[in-house]
Amino acid sequence: MDSAVVFEDVSMIFNMAEDKVNSLKEYILKLVKGELRYREFTALKGISFEIEKGDVFGIVGLNGSGKSTLLKLVAGILKPTIGRVSVNGTIAPLIELGAGFDMELTARENIYLNGAVLGYDKKFIGDHFDAIIEFSEMHQFLDVPMKNYSSGMVARVGFAIATVIKPDILIVDEILGVGDYKFQEKCNVRITELMSGGTTVLLVSHSIEQIRQLCRHSLWLERGAMKMLGDMSSVCDAYSM
Repeated sequence: MDSAVVFEDVSMIFNMAEDKVNSLKEYILKLVKGELRYREFTALKGISFEIEKGDVFGIVGLNGSGKSTLLKLVAGILKPTIGRVSVNGTIAPLIELGAGFDMELTARENIYLNGAVLGYDKKFIGDHFDAIIEFSEMHQFLDVPMKNYSSGMVARVGFAIATVIKPDILIVDEILGVGDYKFQEKCNVRITELMSGGTTVLLVSHSIEQIRQLCRHSLWLERGAMKMLGDMSSVCDAYSM
């Protein structure tokens, strides 16, 4: 079976400023004088694994373990400091709540904006507009600026846009946790439909039950390193101990 995602000895290292800088002017002055001091922070170290096409792959770990960084590498938002990330297929990322939205605009306007961010043209979004609204259940709030939306309402619109067609790879990072119970169940059904259609799903969730319900394989990250990789049950059982 072909691989959708391959990580080959991947490390991600960030330079963190040691000194507090309160303004751009202060930053430039310190930079010119050579007074900026940094320390390296390794978010991921030596990560190697493969995700087969059509798999539903869960990533678990405590806050700060590197889960979101890993997803951003898959989405192409970040490039690895060391190693190689290979992705085979189109990606629909749901990584940060509100990413790709302008909160001053209405939901109607943001559907077109976010669709463009995902690579859909205006005609495509127009053709699928009703389906997006139907799934998100935002009919009554369509012309309300999204700055007035709750986090759950933003998640509804974002998920509806990202899954309006079947992407090759769907990346979901925690955002389903902000919706109400019924909408989470609706999203789980949509993910199951995508799975049956061959979409590869990467899911980060603090809910082990959600990982158990949806995923086939899992990766446990701890302080940026691989703690365990394998079938969902084995990883979730070990993580829950």
